Amino acid sequence: MKNQDKLSEYKAKRDFQKTAEPPPETAAPSEKPVFVVQKHAASRLHYDLRLEIDGVLKSWAVPKGPSMDPEVKHLAVPTEDHPMAYGGFEGTIPQGEYGAGTVMVWDTGTYRNIKAEKPRPESMAESFDEGRIEVFLEGKKLAGRFALIKTARGWLFFKMKDEYARAGDITAEAPDSAISGRNLEQITAGR
Repeated sequence: MKNQDKLSEYKAKRDFQKTAEPPPETAAPSEKPVFVVQKHAASRLHYDLRLEIDGVLKSWAVPKGPSMDPEVKHLAVPTEDHPMAYGGFEGTIPQGEYGAGTVMVWDTGTYRNIKAEKPRPESMAESFDEGRIEVFLEGKKLAGRFALIKTARGWLFFKMKDEYARAGDITAEAPDSAISGRNLEQITAGR
């Protein structure tokens, strides 16, 4: 599937005359693939995990957000692919528009595909299709090995055991933007 086709659902859900969200433009894959976690104060506060796969951001809504504790496994609901430019989007989506509410870049960085380093290497696209993604995140807040696993009940997002694992609620410990330092209220107010 062409990258432009991957963004057709994203485009169909938005009126770009009304929202400041990035248009559905494709990009060449990055040399080091990126990830972003956006805190989204929509009808319900949630976090959106986005992984660059084949020139778009594959996306999951994670209602309870990420955790650094391997004992904590959170539901991750697949959403439409997003354009690469969305990884830097912070702002407010107007009322009446899809996803209305404030969006913050809670964390951002690059990642490595752990499964590419195994004896039988797999690409990220293959891992996605298989329903078992394993990555090493190098973010401003999240670090180490994480997994996204597709089960009979849906996807789960969790921290894998490694030297970065720890207890606690990282979303409460570090609530503000990784790129601007602002909180949701400041982003909403345009400050």
